Amino acid sequence: MANIMKSTALLKELLLEEVNPGACFGPENWISDPQGQELVSYSPATGEPIAKVIQAGPETYERVIAEAVCAFETWRMVPAPKRGEVIRDLGNALREMKEPLGDLVSLEMGKIRAEGHGEVQEMIDVCDFAVGLCRQLYGLTLASERPAHRMMEQWHPLGVIGVITAFNFPVAVWSWNSAIATVCGDPVVWKPAGSTPLCAVAVQHIANRVMADHHVRGILNLVVGSGSTIGDRMLNDHHLALISFTGSTAIGQHVAEAVARRFGRTILELGGNNAVIVTEEANLDLATRAILFGAVGTAGQRCTSTRRVIVHKSIAQELGQRLVDAYRQVRIGDPLDPAVLMGPLITADAVEDMFKALAQAEADGGQVIFGARRRPEIGPQFVEPTIIRMPSQTDLVKRETFAPILYILEYESFEDALEVHNDVPQGLSSAIFTGSLQKAEEFLSPRGSDCGIANVNIGTSGAEIGGAFGGEKETGGGRESGSDAWKAYMRRQTNTINWSTDLPLAQGIRFL
Repeated sequence: MANIMKSTALLKELLLEEVNPGACFGPENWISDPQGQELVSYSPATGEPIAKVIQAGPETYERVIAEAVCAFETWRMVPAPKRGEVIRDLGNALREMKEPLGDLVSLEMGKIRAEGHGEVQEMIDVCDFAVGLCRQLYGLTLASERPAHRMMEQWHPLGVIGVITAFNFPVAVWSWNSAIATVCGDPVVWKPAGSTPLCAVAVQHIANRVMADHHVRGILNLVVGSGSTIGDRMLNDHHLALISFTGSTAIGQHVAEAVARRFGRTILELGGNNAVIVTEEANLDLATRAILFGAVGTAGQRCTSTRRVIVHKSIAQELGQRLVDAYRQVRIGDPLDPAVLMGPLITADAVEDMFKALAQAEADGGQVIFGARRRPEIGPQFVEPTIIRMPSQTDLVKRETFAPILYILEYESFEDALEVHNDVPQGLSSAIFTGSLQKAEEFLSPRGSDCGIANVNIGTSGAEIGGAFGGEKETGGGRESGSDAWKAYMRRQTNTINWSTDLPLAQGIRFL
């Protein structure tokens, strides 16, 4: 693949002096751990190695944590608008590096170039949001029942934040947490996915330059290491006031239990099994385009990917044919080729998981109407996106398979559609396509979608950063990015001020 040949130039530009640096940034800048194990990053498009990093061991981790804890002592006292200046410059630095960093995301993760660049734009957008937020970390003034007393709420920095991200958004999710946490007064320690360490090292280089310009250190820190060595230490480290984890529901459950045992906080962004309801009044042109992007974008490896279409039986055949026609136009190949719409799956294991699910779907009575083929002539981890018409919502359909599989289910009554929609353990993103105001409003009502995100006449994927992102049920209940998600990175304090010479008690109690 010709575009993969860009890798050396990209790495030199983003990783600076070498392509196998120590994968920690801490008290002595880049740390190369002599005890650290080598981690090789492979291109999912070719299966070939791109570069390697040296992972952190326990001692290196402790050095990084100690630096972050020290930084918190001073950073929390810096006025929030001054903290925002660091994030403003981080956003500007990302603007300058948008193209090469976006290309590196495509190279290492495998998402197409437009999505790689879009992920960096998401980082820029959340930096802009955080800069505005730094002057709006508001509290409340409350009425007191006691004369000459005032009550108020304040929000203070929480502490050092641990961020553990997944492969599918190797840089954007870090920014959701880091940009907000930084303006809230919290240093961040980041453990990226083991399959995308180069993206993390590149972002850390950019962050380093910004921190140096502002004469601060220990605010944005990186630790690349295994889950058993670094991940578990983070979960059990009382220095980390909050762990933001993005990943599978199974691992998320372990994260929640471990952090809760030490009374730490968590933000959990876990599995999604997102559905689109298509009613008989729907605009099928809109629905087809939205479902296509939601199901095929990032090769079905988004937590918000569309996995189920619940369609009224009167239009099921027509919508199915429209989707087949659209899928036939999807060009699969080198993710750095601007004409390509779908890249590879991240690993060979992901390919095997997809085809196990397909075999089970057919055993459950499913009918493949498109795809279900490997594409080894393109590369070892390329597959065709697949559409399966299912007779019912089986246990398989209720599970999340991180691959481009779309299940089509038919319904007769709208009440049945809502029941099928909600009858899964996950609750992240959802959508309805309808021309009926009544059905749209019912979908958004308390008895409608039980997801954290519910859309009308747009798809399940591609959320804007201004809204709080997250879901319910086994998705974890976390919220990141926009709205008032910043409160998770701060601690609330209620204050009462007596400006009189008396000491009245609440509830009319008389003690002396």
